[in-house]
Parts: sequence; structure tokens; C-alpha cells
Amino acid sequence: MASNAGTPPTAGSPRVLVVGAGPVGLTAAHELARRGLRVRVVDGAPGPAPTSRAVAVHPRTLETFDQMGVVDGVLARGRKNRAFTMFARGSRLVRLEADYRSMPTRFPYTVVIGQTETEQVLREAVARLGVTIEWGVRLTSLEQDRHTVRARLEHADGSAEEYEVPWLVGCDGGHSTVRKQLGLPLLGESSETWALADAEVSVDLPPDTIYWAHTGSQALMMVPYRREGYWRLLDTAPSGRTEGAREAAERFSEKLSAGLGRPVRVGEPDWTSVFTFQQRMVPRMHEGRCFVAGDAAHVHSPASGQGMNTGIQEAYNLAWKLAMAARGQAGRELLVTYGQERVPIGRKLLGSTRKATFLVQFKNTLAGVGLPVAFTFVRAIGPLRRAIQRKVLGGMSGLLLSYPESPLTTPDPLMPVPAGSRAAAAAARHPDDPGCEALRAELRDTRWSLVWSAGGAGEAGRVAAAAAAAHGTWLSVRTVHGTDGAGTGAGPGPLADPEGLLRSVLGLGAGGWVLVRPDGYVAAGGQELTRRVLARALAPLGAPAMLPDVIRDAERPVRVSPQLVLAAAAAASAGAIGMVPVLEPSSTASPELRDTVETSPRVLEGTR
Repeated sequence: MASNAGTPPTAGSPRVLVVGAGPVGLTAAHELARRGLRVRVVDGAPGPAPTSRAVAVHPRTLETFDQMGVVDGVLARGRKNRAFTMFARGSRLVRLEADYRSMPTRFPYTVVIGQTETEQVLREAVARLGVTIEWGVRLTSLEQDRHTVRARLEHADGSAEEYEVPWLVGCDGGHSTVRKQLGLPLLGESSETWALADAEVSVDLPPDTIYWAHTGSQALMMVPYRREGYWRLLDTAPSGRTEGAREAAERFSEKLSAGLGRPVRVGEPDWTSVFTFQQRMVPRMHEGRCFVAGDAAHVHSPASGQGMNTGIQEAYNLAWKLAMAARGQAGRELLVTYGQERVPIGRKLLGSTRKATFLVQFKNTLAGVGLPVAFTFVRAIGPLRRAIQRKVLGGMSGLLLSYPESPLTTPDPLMPVPAGSRAAAAAARHPDDPGCEALRAELRDTRWSLVWSAGGAGEAGRVAAAAAAAHGTWLSVRTVHGTDGAGTGAGPGPLADPEGLLRSVLGLGAGGWVLVRPDGYVAAGGQELTRRVLARALAPLGAPAMLPDVIRDAERPVRVSPQLVLAAAAAASAGAIGMVPVLEPSSTASPELRDTVETSPRVLEGTR
């Protein structure tokens, strides 16, 4: 039932202009196109960036790439990192190993990969969906009203065009024209100047960890690439003057040797950059029919490697909401939740990166003396070391990000899986179990997922069948059953759980249910699936998402025959690939399904 390919766009599909072809813009374009929208991507640069600022793809972003269907390309090009090792004045302080036991994930590591290679994976993915990137096309201004956005685009040959489009997404970086045109202020403060370099490094240390080295007065970092002998180097206190490649190599060699306590020879860098990073963000992330994401919405220190990862998460959050609203599957109020969910995360990110920046820099001389003493206790006290590991990893990984306060979240204190949390955590509890693997595959679907456990004497089966029949274009309904035959044929979209482990991790008794958003976060769930509780969970989507009246009350029970179940399952499956945009009673439908539709004119409300 799950579909990676999504819905192919048609001539009448809604259009979106994405400004910026970096990792954030490419993610937005991919997910919009995967949901059947026609996407135009423009970028003022003459071509793809030749150098990388971001080099870390964290676990939650890897989960997102898995759901997008592109994670294998990233893993093939990167190096898995599972440790963070600290040195001070030549002595090793501590090696912090990755510990994700309290944050289950299929990807318990950070992948070190140049941003250029991440972008290449994403460019190939959007090309497979028929999206072409227009390089050398710069947005110079925009206007909008209640119905459309009018963008002025300037081409490399000097020609200009006026492009009218219903929606626009600005992913055009820290100097975003879209942000400026919308009048969104970038609030915050400037901070430190750092230097980056990619170079070949000769050192007798294994490339299986990120290294942090304090010289006694300042700190540096080394991050190993997949390419043998090549590292990303970060200097937190560069000289502040222009220097050549050889001089930069000598400076890095001298400082790293002092911090690591062994000879280090740095070759002339392939690329260097000295920049002053900032800690700034916008107070809101959309204005009318225009949205901003990534560096267009916030800029901050690279200390914890969060910039690109956060932007990708934002684009992923926005794309499914914009697609549903554009296709009439949800109300405009759904779009408001983009900023409601992501602005608070941006604020927290600024706070955490300030702390990370302070910890990475450690500029004062006393830090070089006190650190060995402090980490003697960390090494000796196992629980303290593990607590630090979980704290550091939790903040960087993105795995602790959740939406418990979102308008889209319907909490239930009896739910074993907290509303607002990652459904991927449940899928990772038992990675070799077929039921958990089936949930992981389900998370790759572009639609909402309603997972319920067959059995029981309530109305769950009728609700599941009617929901699948009415809303298969945007709602995937999956019925969990076991090898004992319990629940087999009792609902649409059978999802095998032979060992019962999936039902266990989701806390599903007979008739229990979990509703998962298209971005993989749990929206709601409960002990018994009824029309009332499901309608309440879907209410934030707006009127088009209302459930059919056919199951409104117990006085009008609906017969759920095998034919109806098969028809509902077929409708949901066809909806996944865009073959059934609207269900109508027809001569080919089963008598039960035709009777259901005809006796309730509103059964298909929201699919038109």
C-alpha cells in the first residue's frame, strides 16, 4: 500500500515556485512533486555550489531521507560517525560513544558527507520526478494578493519575465530576497568569525570519530570524510587576515599538533572560507501565499551542524501541508501550523547553538587547564558519561524533536506512543521484525497513515473501511493482524504483524489505533477507533477532511462485507498512485459500496 513514487503531476495540478536549489529547496521540490504538484525551481547561481559548508546529516534527517526514498544515496557517499573525542594540550580527555538506546532509530549515527554530495543525491531524486532546475534565474521582486503570487524573474542573459503562480517557497539562503520582499525581519545578533577548510591530513588517529582539540587558548575541530585521508577542519579563532593555501595549511598543522599532542601535517586545502556567523531568525515563516525555510528563515553557528538539517526538516514539514491545501484536501488553517510548529523549534535551536558555540570555542586559557580535571570525573563515572552522551546526541540528532503542543496533535494520556512523537521510533524498536519493517515502509507513503488493530466488537472496522473508501487519496488505512488469522480480512490495507511486536510497541489492543502525519509524527491514537475520535483527530485539517456520515451513528449500522473491504482497499491503493482522484458510485462497484455511497450523499465529502 505504501508508495514512494507518490502522485504524478498533471496539467491541472497546482503550481509552486521554489526559489533556491540548495538542500532545503530541493527537499521542498521533491516532496511537493511527489505529491502531484507542478514545481518550478529557480536559482540565481550559474550552477551547483562547488564547495560545502554543511558536512553532517544527523539521524532524524536520515529518517526523513528514508521516508523520501533517498537515504541509500546519502549513505553510499558518506562516512558513518559514532563518536566524539576530546583532546586538550596534547592529552586525550574523553571519547563519547554514540548511545541512542533511549532514542531508537534505524540510523544510530551521523553521516559525514559534503553538502555538495547531499545536493547531488537530491538533484537526481527531483530529476526522477520530472523537475528541472533552472540555474542563472534570479528572483528580483514579488507581489501577492489573495489568489496568486507574481514573481519577477531575471535570467542570465538579462531578459526578465513575470511569473504568476499560486504558491511560492523561498529557500534562497541567508541573504534571501524572498524574506526581504515579504518584509520579514531577521532578528538576533552577530557573533564569532570562524574558518573552514577541506584538506588532506596526515595524523596517527583513526578516522572513526570527530575530534575536538584545545591548544590551551583556543579550540579546533576535525571531521573525517569518507574519502581516505581527507578531513573538514574548523578553526574557532582564525587570524582575521587574508592568507594563502600554504599559510592556512601551516597554521592548521601547528594548532592541531599542539592540541592533539602528536605531529599533524595538513596539506594545502582544496577549499577555505572565513566567515562571521550570526544567530538570527524570523518571527514568522509565512506571509500570505509565500513561505520561507532554511537559512532564509534563520542563520546560526555551525557548531552543532544544525543549519542544513533544520532546513530540511522545515521543508519536509511544509511540503505535505502545502500540497494538501493546494489540492483542496485540507483547509488553509493547516498552513498556519507550519510556523506554529517550526518557529518555536527555531528559537530553541538558537539557544542550543549558542551553548554549543561556547563549548566548542572555549577560548580562555583556564579552560585548557580545567578541562582535564573535569573530564577525569566524566571518564571515571559511567552514568555521568552516558548521561552526557545522551544529552549531546539528543540535541544534535533531532530525534527528540516532537510536536506535543501542535494544533495537529490530539493527546491521549493512555497512549503508549506519545502524540507528537516520531513514529519511526516504534518502527526501530525491533528492526528485524516484519511488523516493524512494514511500519517503516508505511512511513514512506506520501499520505496520512491510520494504523489500527483488527478485532473487538466495536465500530472500528466500519470506521476504517469507510475512511479508506472516502479518503484514499490522502489517507492510507492499514489493518494490523497476526498469523493466527485474527483480523484477517476485517479491514483495508492488511499489515502483517506475525509476532505481535508492532502491536506491542504501538500499544494496540483490539480496535486500537494510531494516526500518523505524512512527516512521520504521531498525531493521535487511542484504545478504540470510532468515528467521533477520528473526526476529532482530523478536525484541524479543516472541513474537507470530515469523515462520511455513513458511520455517524450506531442506529444506522453499515454492513461490512468482504466486498466492501476489498473495494475500500482498492480505492486506498489506487489513491496512493493518483489513479482515483474522486470516487463515484458506478456499475463496477460492489453492491455494498454503491449502496453505501448512494445512501449518504456526503460520504465522499472532501475528496472532490
